[in-house]
Amino acid sequence: MKVLVIGSGAREHALCRSLSLDPAVTALHCAPGNAGIGEVAELHQVDALDGKAVAALATDLGAELVVVGPEAPLVAGVADAVREAGIPCFGPSGEAARLEGSKAFAKDVMAEAEVPTARSYVCTTPAEVDEALDAFGAPYVVKDDGLAAGKGVVVTGDLEQAKAHANACERVVIEEYLDGPEVSLFAITDGETVLPLQPAQDFKRALDGDEGPNTGGMGAYSPLPWAEPKLVDEVLRTVLQPTVDEMRRRGTPFSGLLYAGLAITSRGVRVIEFNARFGDPETQVVLARLKTPLAGVLLAAANGTLADLEPLRWSDDAAVTVVVASHNYPGTPRTGDPITGLDEVAAEDAPYAYVLHAGTKRDGDAVVSAGGRVLSVTATGADLVQARERAYTAVGRIRLDGSQYRTDIAAKAASGAV
Repeated sequence: MKVLVIGSGAREHALCRSLSLDPAVTALHCAPGNAGIGEVAELHQVDALDGKAVAALATDLGAELVVVGPEAPLVAGVADAVREAGIPCFGPSGEAARLEGSKAFAKDVMAEAEVPTARSYVCTTPAEVDEALDAFGAPYVVKDDGLAAGKGVVVTGDLEQAKAHANACERVVIEEYLDGPEVSLFAITDGETVLPLQPAQDFKRALDGDEGPNTGGMGAYSPLPWAEPKLVDEVLRTVLQPTVDEMRRRGTPFSGLLYAGLAITSRGVRVIEFNARFGDPETQVVLARLKTPLAGVLLAAANGTLADLEPLRWSDDAAVTVVVASHNYPGTPRTGDPITGLDEVAAEDAPYAYVLHAGTKRDGDAVVSAGGRVLSVTATGADLVQARERAYTAVGRIRLDGSQYRTDIAAKAASGAV
């Protein structure tokens, strides 16, 4: 099977790595890719937001499956263009991707599907913002209604900061704060059958102890030893299947990856948000534990035949990923710094630890930083303690001037403190 992956982040590198290990994949391509992806896939230049260009590239390559990774191309309708060209595509239509593209739309879908979520207000004026913030009180949760590359949410006890973020957005969703630990649960769906993956937990704050500003994610781990065994079945029954059924009822079936960000509150499971694609950095740890070859699962979702698949097989190992970010992330990150030590990780830590590239590019023979989140170092082990040790040992081999990373990824879970 010839596969084309669209995107250039650590999520796409994780997808390409898994696909490269699948014996059914005879040729693997990625556009535009990054320095690390180029080691496992042939790279091509394309405007990822241009559906016609992506479809033309897929046609020229003879691709038998296209996987659209990032949210912006999905919301722009790139998957629609690929399907119109007669090529199976893993990823929702532009209409269905509104589940991520608009927080207000997602809230409407959840209301119709009776999916448990936080109470909220949609605001477009300063007066509406003031009223909503006053109604819920601190801590304030303010979400930009549209796509914001993981940086559109502010959770703060500072009323003025909450107002400033709200008033800087054209449209915001202000909602009640949800207590309890957060969980990410992915599900692959063909619009009818819903196939949940293993849950993970990510770390959105920039600094240890969940301090500092929100980011796109600084690390993740799986499995969750503290989670109830019935959690996945409960979320499938109360959240994932009702949402997919509601999208089909509306005439905009959702096919692809449905990501539910959840809070396990004192009142039960509540949805924080939906995403319409694999999440980063959770993808890195979930795919590290998946034993079933990936390509056939994605193709079955694209072709509407998920119900015919055998149950997914999972490793009992734990997985931890630690994000190495550039200087001053998530503010104005510095780029262009050389990255060294990658060969040492490959030589000393494989196969238990490996590096997935995000914001990198090649500069001659060197690999340099090209974004805020630069690398994800992923490791597996018999348990979270061993996986953490391996991940941080590998992180210690990497040298990037001014870089930063959290030192407490999965620490509480590994010690039984969650």
